[in-house]
Amino acid sequence: MFRFIFLFIFVCFVNNLFPIESHPRLLLKRDEENRIKMMIIEHEQMKTVHDYIIKYSDKTIGESPVNRIKQGKRLLAVSRIALQRIYFLSYSYRMTKNIKYAERAKQELLAVCNFQDWNPSHYLDVGEMAMAVAIGYDWLYDYLSENVKMKLRKAIVEKAFNTAEIGGFYDRTNNWNQVCNAGLVLAALAIYEEEKEKSDYIIDKAVKTVPLAMESYSPDGIYPEGFSYWGYGTGFQVTMLAAMESALGTDFGLSDNYGFLKSPYFMLYMTAPSGWCYNFCDSGRKIDLNQAMYWFASKNKDTSLLWYECYYLKRLNKYTGNDIDRLLPNILIFSKDIDLANLKEPKGKFFSGKGIKPVFIYRSGWSNKTDSYLGVVAGSPSIPHGHMDSGSFVYEKKGERWAIDLGLQSYYTLEKEGVDLWNSSQNGQRWDVFRLGNTGHTTITINGKKHLVTGNPEFIETYQKSDYKGAKIDMTSLYGDDVNNVLRSVYLDRNDDLNIIDEIQTNDNNAEIMWTMVTSAQAKIIKDNIIELSKNGKKMRFHVEAPIDINLKIWDNKPVHHYDQDNPGTVRVGFTADLSSNDIFKFKVTVKE
Repeated sequence: MFRFIFLFIFVCFVNNLFPIESHPRLLLKRDEENRIKMMIIEHEQMKTVHDYIIKYSDKTIGESPVNRIKQGKRLLAVSRIALQRIYFLSYSYRMTKNIKYAERAKQELLAVCNFQDWNPSHYLDVGEMAMAVAIGYDWLYDYLSENVKMKLRKAIVEKAFNTAEIGGFYDRTNNWNQVCNAGLVLAALAIYEEEKEKSDYIIDKAVKTVPLAMESYSPDGIYPEGFSYWGYGTGFQVTMLAAMESALGTDFGLSDNYGFLKSPYFMLYMTAPSGWCYNFCDSGRKIDLNQAMYWFASKNKDTSLLWYECYYLKRLNKYTGNDIDRLLPNILIFSKDIDLANLKEPKGKFFSGKGIKPVFIYRSGWSNKTDSYLGVVAGSPSIPHGHMDSGSFVYEKKGERWAIDLGLQSYYTLEKEGVDLWNSSQNGQRWDVFRLGNTGHTTITINGKKHLVTGNPEFIETYQKSDYKGAKIDMTSLYGDDVNNVLRSVYLDRNDDLNIIDEIQTNDNNAEIMWTMVTSAQAKIIKDNIIELSKNGKKMRFHVEAPIDINLKIWDNKPVHHYDQDNPGTVRVGFTADLSSNDIFKFKVTVKE
């Protein structure tokens, strides 16, 4: 049905039954500035965003335009600076009508359009640069001379449209698809009248191919690449959808499919009481403003989605230019249709979803840093930006995170050492990186082997009872012929104490297991089966119940290879055990006071 509706709508579009708006038409149409001006008068936090953009723009006026300087194989840092400068300066011009902002934006636009190319060998660089030039062209349309506009159109066609088919993103299922399509679509909408045939092709191709990435949210809104990449891929996705709506009056039904509108609830729950995110896969734990949440709050008519975002706005002036979202003006654009005076506290305590990367989350409340929190993941290591982290979890209680995920390691630090980071085959070097392999996660390793990249653990059950809050995972597919069966249950009991039960069935061979939990607490073995965890004057006990002898362990997290990043202040606690053949073993670990 969706494909039929899309084809009908698109036929109408190309036959001019959906006429394109006049300039400016991307995201914020002519005269809509007045709604933002009223909003920043009525809402202090929105004024803070506005003032930040103006201040950044004033600072940019005294700086030179960007140069084409690559970092390794990437021009992405340059594209991102250009996008932030051009978007912020263009916003400042539209809101103040001060030509100093338009003139400085024009300098930046001409500088990037004079580059020999936008580095199509790493097409994210092109996607972000195309969006930058599109916004500048559209928002400054009445200011720019025809000669300048011709140069910008020429650059978009030659450096973006003509390289799109070699960009390698159209058939991807990850954020590359979303970011690159978004940049190209905004560019197509910006120069539509002058390049109608090419623009039609770009828009048509995007509407046909971006569902490959949007299907990743199915069925429950989980973004398998994790917290950080949700902000990236989804942020550009909603920018594309919003630009289609403003320019054409439709997003061709894309936003209503694939569990996309459920996705902000996944992100809401991914923010833990500590203020850190649940950072599985290639994600850091730091949380910043997320402009996409404002689009979802408006689309879903649910202000509870902004519960944390309003807190982050209070920290806005502490950010430096490189830390802030280059799409920050979107917050003001999307907020103009939200009842900001009526923000609601989220009501639920549980989030659970299936799909490519199953996730279970429980939180005891929304108002206190001492609230309890449990996040559990399953899924295959082979997904984009995946880790060998299935069965792992994070756990917070008493205001501390006791079980952690080390998160990603900077790609550049690995690539400059020649690490084949993106080879995720079974013997690929990606899995030798300590933070990415199974031994660096809170999971089970059997016979010292890496998890199978073809494995795909799933939730058997999830539990949402007051005395049993968690998930049961079938992890068997990670271990091949080493064992017959591995089941893991991770849950919080009535007191929100952590419980992990692992049931392992061996086959005709003996097996050795390594059970690890990563923590930033100080750890000390006090009995043969108890490790004391201490953090900020608080204590918990890591207690093991086992049917056989175990070797309780505390491992350091020092780099294994010269390219591994250090992990100061962290260790792994756990145990090793030798399992005899043709038997069933049940291990229970608790973490409690």
